[in-house]
Amino acid sequence: MTKQLTPEEIVKSFKDEFETKIKYARIEKHIAGTKKNELIHIWMSVDRSVFKNVVKHLMTLEEYPHLAVTSGYDTGKTIELVYHFSIYFGVRYREISLNITVELPKSNPTIETITDLIPGALITEQEKQEMLGIKVKGIPKDKRVFISDDFPKGVYPWRKDETGPEKMARNLHEVKK
Repeated sequence: MTKQLTPEEIVKSFKDEFETKIKYARIEKHIAGTKKNELIHIWMSVDRSVFKNVVKHLMTLEEYPHLAVTSGYDTGKTIELVYHFSIYFGVRYREISLNITVELPKSNPTIETITDLIPGALITEQEKQEMLGIKVKGIPKDKRVFISDDFPKGVYPWRKDETGPEKMARNLHEVKK
C-alpha cells in the first residue's frame, strides 16, 4: 500500500499537477457514530479536458481507487457528472471519499471513458449515456442496458430540457374539466 496522504496533501497534489484545471476543491470533515469517528469527503470540480488524467493521477495516490458510482444531473445549462471514489478503502476509519465533478456543455456532452483504467466503470457510464444523453467516447459496450430498445431515441429520462421525457409523461393527478 502507498503512503496514506492527508486530505490537504491529496488536494495539493491535484492542484500542483493540474493548476487552473482544478476549478475548486473543498474538504469536509464530519464526526459520526457512537465512537465519534471522523468521516472525510473531498469535493473537486475539474475541467473536462483533464478529467481522464485526473483519474490517472488518483491512481498514483491509490493504485486501486474504489469507484462506487457516477451521479449525473441536468443543471439547466450543463450536464454535471460526479464520480464518487473512495481511497484507502478497507482501512478502518481511514477511508476518504473523493468526489470528482466534471461539467459537460449540452452543445457537446462528451467525455472519455475510464473503463480502460477502471473496468467497473462500464455500467455507470452506460447509465449516464442512456439517462442523460451524454456520449462516452471509447466505451467498450455502447448499448442500452437500463431502458428498452423500443424507448424513443433522443429522449433521456433524467434531462429537464426538450430532450427529457416531459412530453411522454401523463399527470394522472390532473383532472380534465
